[in-house]
Amino acid sequence: MKLLKKKNDQELVQAYVGGEERALQVLLERYKSKIYTSIYHQVKDRYLAEDIFQETFIKVIHTLKAGRYNDEGKFLPWVMRIAHNMVIDHFRKEKRAPNIINNDGFDIFEILQFSDDSAESKLVRDQRDVDLKKIIQLLPDDQKEVLIMRLFCDMSFKDIAEVTDVSINTALGRMRYALSNLRKMIEENNMMFQLG
Repeated sequence: MKLLKKKNDQELVQAYVGGEERALQVLLERYKSKIYTSIYHQVKDRYLAEDIFQETFIKVIHTLKAGRYNDEGKFLPWVMRIAHNMVIDHFRKEKRAPNIINNDGFDIFEILQFSDDSAESKLVRDQRDVDLKKIIQLLPDDQKEVLIMRLFCDMSFKDIAEVTDVSINTALGRMRYALSNLRKMIEENNMMFQLG
């Protein structure tokens, strides 16, 4: 397993297609947080996100086993595109729009890595995170989507453009508008954040 973890995505895909089942497990462990986070922010329901995450990987497995995968070394954007399409399919079936804030207690900020500070700074950070999530909720869906993929999933604008099926300039523009709108809302609410 240690040897598998040192392989790049393409090598792992080839190993999996060649019969090494654990190679897919390494890929899953490598990207599950980013993929799940992206799905969750679009569907705002932990159980639905888990279902779509599982369906995404079932489709990944079927595609790999059928020999129809041609990624050119871009496994994560390919899986993110599949997940994104699965979410769109879900909303088409349900005929409702996605929303990123949920009420079931799951907090995306809990799975993001933060260094442990004092209890006081943790309280301040927790409140800041709650405030930021409320403000992000107010953004238009296309801006929310790009912001989440860029900041929380650490995706490149090229990958975001591929996943959302828009040009890189459109993805960049949506991010610029999202940050501009966030700055305005933060100023209006006298909050203290630093946005890149």
